[in-house]
Amino acid sequence: MLGTGIGLRLLKTGINVIAYNRTADKTKALEDAGARIAKSPGEAAGLSDTVITCVTDADALEQVSFGENGIAQGAHKDLVLCDMSTINPEGAVSISKKLADAGIRMVDAPVMGGPGAAMRGELVIMASGDKGAYEERRGILGAVSRKMFYLGGSGTAYSIKLAMNLQIAMLAISLSEGITLARGASVDPHKFLEVLNSTYFNTGMSNNKAYKMIEGSFEPSFLLRNLKKDLHTINDHAESSRLKLPLSTLAEEVYSEAVKGGFGDLDYTGILAYLKESTRLK
Repeated sequence: MLGTGIGLRLLKTGINVIAYNRTADKTKALEDAGARIAKSPGEAAGLSDTVITCVTDADALEQVSFGENGIAQGAHKDLVLCDMSTINPEGAVSISKKLADAGIRMVDAPVMGGPGAAMRGELVIMASGDKGAYEERRGILGAVSRKMFYLGGSGTAYSIKLAMNLQIAMLAISLSEGITLARGASVDPHKFLEVLNSTYFNTGMSNNKAYKMIEGSFEPSFLLRNLKKDLHTINDHAESSRLKLPLSTLAEEVYSEAVKGGFGDLDYTGILAYLKESTRLK
């Protein structure tokens, strides 16, 4: 979803796009908008000066970079890979070193914002890694974003991105439990939101998505199962930093149970639908 939004925005701003997806029909919107469709990541890389990747995790980035017909197969002078995925920082550092050995510079570029924000050019980009490559690709990155932060050496941006996604998970759970508590007390949850949003504790989520949550509308912009994946990555990263985050651990358990319960393909705010079914005392 995010990759399509980014590609459509680049096309709209006049940048030529060559797209690849393992699932061919997922490139149809881009092809219809004027993108050329490559048969492999290596072909796309060989025809481009910048590769933007949006994949599930570090293993997927490793595979698309170094697997059969991967990006490394299309390496050429001045090729830069900008990765907009949410992945483990330790994995990113390792991949960056391997790409450098293949003659490819890497910019970590995870984002805040979904497909809609990408198509409007309103993403927030957290960048790290090769600073020279980042400066050279500011034009392309700027085409899809309203704000960019350069944060330091390889892996740094992913650490910040994981900390940001932890906020998303906690806010979604907190809002969902507040709505659930209000309903359980036979109080209109709109009243809960009216009071909440009049205070210091209001958020973009409580002002916008919360109303869709109350109506039971969970059209995905960020899949619940992907946030569950990110929570696992967050806890792995914490462990590698010799930390244990108690609430992050509990949040991963809640989201894992929601995925097991069949809620994984809802928007991440669909955690409310899971809680609606799971919180009633017998």
